[in-house]
Amino acid sequence: MRRPVAWVVAVVLFVEAFGVAALNWFLGIVVDRQDMSLAGLDPDTMSLSSKIGGIVFGLYYALCGLVALLVAIRDRPAAGFGRVLLISAAVVHALLAALVWGLVGWPAFVFMVVVLALIVLLLMTYEAPAELADTPPVDEPGPEGDEGSPVTSPPAPTTP
Repeated sequence: MRRPVAWVVAVVLFVEAFGVAALNWFLGIVVDRQDMSLAGLDPDTMSLSSKIGGIVFGLYYALCGLVALLVAIRDRPAAGFGRVLLISAAVVHALLAALVWGLVGWPAFVFMVVVLALIVLLLMTYEAPAELADTPPVDEPGPEGDEGSPVTSPPAPTTP
């Protein structure tokens, strides 16, 4: 457990998954009980779509939380589909932050930006896999010392 940020991101995403699913389910119940129509839409359709959307987004955030949990357990960076999933979660949080600034207010904006920062921190704090870390950087001399470095001049020719 070298980096606690992965554990924090996993917990935050699991809590957010539950919160998003519960909020959309609650909104679906409210629409169903009010029996009101919005621009001529069927209230039952609006209620059902709110509940389905809540389940879908809740599962999405739970899957992102699972990827963060696997990163924390393995202590390795996310790769492949998991990395793409975390990047998409960061993009979603950035878009939602811009949206909630005007619609909900600054506390929701701050929450979205904090979660965005945590996801980006998770993506940036883990180093490259070991096979990529073995190659020396370009600006450092290789194992042969300064003679093989392209920064130093070649040795002067000697006359016999």
